[in-house]
Amino acid sequence: MKMSTLLLLADARSAKAGGEQAMAARQRARLTELVAWARTRSRYYQYLYRDLPATVNDLALLPPTSKRELMAAFDDWVTDPAVTLAQARAFSGDPARIGEPFAGRYTLSTTSGTTGTHGIFLQGARAAAVTSAMMARMLAGWLSVRDVARIARGGARMALVIPEGGHFASTVAAARLRGRSRVAALSVHQPLDNLVAELNAFRPAVLAPYASVGALLAGEAEAGRLHIDPALVMLTAEGLPTGEYARIAAALQAKVRTSYACNECPFLSYGCSESWMHLNADWAVLEPVDERYRPVAPGEPSHTVLLTNLANHVQPILRYDLGDSVLLQPDPCPCGHPGPALRVQGRAADLLTFPCPDPETLWRQIEARMRHLLSRHGLGHVRLERATEPIQHSVGGKVRAVIPLSATGMDPAGSGRP
Repeated sequence: MKMSTLLLLADARSAKAGGEQAMAARQRARLTELVAWARTRSRYYQYLYRDLPATVNDLALLPPTSKRELMAAFDDWVTDPAVTLAQARAFSGDPARIGEPFAGRYTLSTTSGTTGTHGIFLQGARAAAVTSAMMARMLAGWLSVRDVARIARGGARMALVIPEGGHFASTVAAARLRGRSRVAALSVHQPLDNLVAELNAFRPAVLAPYASVGALLAGEAEAGRLHIDPALVMLTAEGLPTGEYARIAAALQAKVRTSYACNECPFLSYGCSESWMHLNADWAVLEPVDERYRPVAPGEPSHTVLLTNLANHVQPILRYDLGDSVLLQPDPCPCGHPGPALRVQGRAADLLTFPCPDPETLWRQIEARMRHLLSRHGLGHVRLERATEPIQHSVGGKVRAVIPLSATGMDPAGSGRP
């Protein structure tokens, strides 16, 4: 571990101990530093901020940015003039180079492109050190001495259930760890029975799957087919109905925790025992806003959120439209963690529309493809029904993109994106 990471870890512990005020003070200082750096080193921000005062203390003065805009201006956006979009695309397009440093000094990861734009993101040594420090702070908040002892007794083996191929952040991490006998990177795309067999053979002490995969594995444990004894299950990428988290914990006899993060900010937040996501507010800012980028009050779902990553200086991310609808906790969290806490309601871009198709033909096509997908994963017993109830609107009048079946509603506390 580099000394810079050790110093950052000490600062992270001090910030948490100092409470909300200590985190806010660090946030202000780091924001001022980042804005000054971006205006000096990035041609994109030099132009975007050309009419702003020389010193900006109010984050709301900065115009929002988006993945589409930043990727279109990639060569002007990055602060390292030796880095170009053409080089980054060539690197990310070569599967043999997964896990290698890009340009000899950066971790490169890509987004899956679900919003229509594939993002390419770089992380330098400083941002990597912050990520390590935040990960250590997260684990310290999650694990008791008994949990650590249980993980040690299990050989400290960790199983990552991740996508195949591509330069996703999880794939990059797995590629670097693949040579270590205590880490297994298992494909999320394989049939469920194959995944169960691999997990039974590996017997991880820590399991890190997508949330939906965690729910499927809980079902396999309940059916007596999965025989593992993890101390910690780290769910990522998706949300589940509220009761599913307790069901997974009971089925796997493990502590279940979630996180909300993204390639743009891999250390954004982590979940607590109360199923809230706590922002690492000393290194990140998340602004819940409406359709016109105006702030929404705590306790009200946002249309989207604006992200500011205070650690990344090679690709400054300032008031970046992340596309997620979140609900900021209006009161202090019962778990005692200081600073902002939220729950993720979903993606603003998740609603699918099919202009002018025949409804019957469309349903038959969707049903056939879903049945094929489920059968391929050993889930042919799952029943599909075409709903007849009318569209439901939220209190604010918006159409709900996903309507949960559970009586208590969805609690996508573990939402996040690869």
